[in-house]
Amino acid sequence: MAANAAGGDGGTSTRITPELAHRPRALDVFPTDWTRLSGTRFRVTAHWPDDHPFFGPVDDRHQDPMIVGETIRQTSLALAHAAFDVPADTHFVMWDLDVTTDPQALRRADAAEPVTVDVVCSEIRRRGRGLSSMRTTMEFRRAGRLVARGTGSTGCTSPAAYRRLRGDRLAAREKPVPLLPAISPDEAGRPHDQDVVLAPLDAPQPHPGAHHGGRTATWLLRVNTAHPVLFPRPNDHVPGMVLFEAARQAATAATGKRPFLPSDMSASFNHYAELHSPCLIEAEVLEKGEDETAVRVHGHQDNQTVFTAVLTSGASRLADPAPAPAPGTGVQPQP
Repeated sequence: MAANAAGGDGGTSTRITPELAHRPRALDVFPTDWTRLSGTRFRVTAHWPDDHPFFGPVDDRHQDPMIVGETIRQTSLALAHAAFDVPADTHFVMWDLDVTTDPQALRRADAAEPVTVDVVCSEIRRRGRGLSSMRTTMEFRRAGRLVARGTGSTGCTSPAAYRRLRGDRLAAREKPVPLLPAISPDEAGRPHDQDVVLAPLDAPQPHPGAHHGGRTATWLLRVNTAHPVLFPRPNDHVPGMVLFEAARQAATAATGKRPFLPSDMSASFNHYAELHSPCLIEAEVLEKGEDETAVRVHGHQDNQTVFTAVLTSGASRLADPAPAPAPGTGVQPQP
């Protein structure tokens, strides 16, 4: 782990390592370095490569808006470790994630340009001297142009507390997960079937199969634990970004749009999605106007909702300039 004094108020830039971003491969790390501006404000430089094997371009002109959400996740983890002294063996849980983009500004032609990310940490809760949770809010600019905003809240759990929380489910890491057949890559908006996270609903299941004649469609979550980006390391549950990707693929399949370029994406994660229990992905298309389409996606497992997401394509609501969040520590006592 990087020294926690690095990137101090003097403006020293510090590299973000794969370890800090929770990515074993350097090619999957999008934030590259960080600088502390104040106790809760940071500036991060990121790179969104045009040729990434998973977060690659969605068509001839546009980069994948999902790369913004992944950058928020990686940046939040890296700053938790490097700036807030969170130990390397801490377990993180994503509670919510909201992203607003200008898809037309995410141009492949600009992929070589670095991305400047202004980060504000708030809703900081501590347990003793350690960090319990915090919210990170970010603005992304490339070549001086605002291209995205996002916010997410993350919880931190010690290894001992995580073992108590997960109990026997920790053994799921050692049990192989059967790989379900994929829907067609074109239907999911993906170039390769190995990247598809939706499976057709089997006929014996007591639920309607995926269809496009109505306003809803349903699939099974396809869990590929051998995928180097979706499952970069052994895990006892389905990572939140896999569920976020499932929501995007469900929106693509349910609307038939190629590509489905979301300008607004929001997700809330209610429960861990277990590896060995079927997870239903249900999408409901909500028409909002001639040029705008919203899709609400639910993930259901074991009679409970594990996540809910809403993705909207159409005109971007992103506006610049915008007022920055109010300064301050944002520190709140942990009850």
